[in-house]
Amino acid sequence: MKIYLSKINESWIVDRVREEWYKHNSPISTEKIKEADIIWIIAPWVWKKIPKRHLKNKKVICSYYHFDFEKFGNKERENFYNLDQYVDEYHVISELSKEQLATLTNKKITSIPFWVNQEIWFEIEEKEELRKSFDLSVDDYLVGSFQRDTEGHDLISPKLIKGPDIFLDLVKSMYRENKKLKVILSGKRRNYIIKNLKEEGIPFRYFEMAPLEVVNKLYNILDLYLVTSRVEGGPQAILECALSKTPILSTRVGVAPELLHPDAVFDLKQFTKAKFNIDYAYEQVQKYLIPQGFTKFIELFKSVSNES
Repeated sequence: MKIYLSKINESWIVDRVREEWYKHNSPISTEKIKEADIIWIIAPWVWKKIPKRHLKNKKVICSYYHFDFEKFGNKERENFYNLDQYVDEYHVISELSKEQLATLTNKKITSIPFWVNQEIWFEIEEKEELRKSFDLSVDDYLVGSFQRDTEGHDLISPKLIKGPDIFLDLVKSMYRENKKLKVILSGKRRNYIIKNLKEEGIPFRYFEMAPLEVVNKLYNILDLYLVTSRVEGGPQAILECALSKTPILSTRVGVAPELLHPDAVFDLKQFTKAKFNIDYAYEQVQKYLIPQGFTKFIELFKSVSNES
């Protein structure tokens, strides 16, 4: 059994997933699609770059992360079913995404969260010294968000599925109660939130494209990480927070119901009652560490290729 993972080259989480898979699973993987028994399309938006002769002649597993059905028009639906004809089985990273995908296809869908690399994401105990290294006070109340919040077509409009408007509403409310609050941002396309934080006079620090080593340090200085998305596949930040023992609260999206304590998954009307549970999340994430995080994927590939 040889597996080929589709290429992306978008400097996104899926690129790192592909790199880690090949690093740790080289005996059952190949970079040459001709040699593959299974094609794993980990980025369905680039599936048309794969020659159709290979899609017809090999087993195909396709990963989907989430669906924004408000933007899922005729063009998107046509593209989905053009790909669907080649897919033997689908992979999603959360049960919520599985529910979405099941409304579009009758093919088998397996839900497996991506693994998380414990060599990158881990707890750092020297919190006070760490804050000082970023010129931040131990008295600051630091709230983090490391995901895109702005649409790419104009770099102005909010990316509403990520809930940046929700994030701002919550932060504004918290800032009224605690003037020591500061927002810690990282990642691309943070234009919308930065503009609004400036208008509201809420202090923030922005680490635009920080190396992963720095991002792990940023997790470790936080008092709270907020996921405020309306729709998500993961996000992978939930696993990263869990492993680095970062306090996190999330809307009911992606893997949040599977990894976080029920008290840490909030709806907007009851946000003030939400409570993070670091130990619960840390315990839940253990099964997704490398290498055990690969186990269910390998079982999936063996099943599709009819290997025992």
